[in-house]
Amino acid sequence: MVKSKDGLAQPFAVYHTGYQEYKVNALYPLLDYREGDKVEVIYEASMPSKGTVYHWWGYWFRWQELIPGLVIFVVLFQVAKALTNNPTPEALLEQIEYKEEPKRKYIE
Repeated sequence: MVKSKDGLAQPFAVYHTGYQEYKVNALYPLLDYREGDKVEVIYEASMPSKGTVYHWWGYWFRWQELIPGLVIFVVLFQVAKALTNNPTPEALLEQIEYKEEPKRKYIE
């Protein structure tokens, strides 16, 4: 735990690559780490400074990916909703004039 500028303690994961010590922020939503907790840190061998705590939040899901994904989903949903709730006059006429053809029970 390291004290931040506003006086709150922030959890950090410290790991060694053999030659150098690295420290990554371990403050993630829905996770509460205490001082002395052991966590698994993963990193690329070519960039050990870019390590992260191996957990579903922070590794699989990040705010930088989740928020734009949700925004895109909401925009596409609104577009789909607008298109299906306001059909063109030609589409309405086609639906009104549609007559289902009788189908045979068995195909020969």
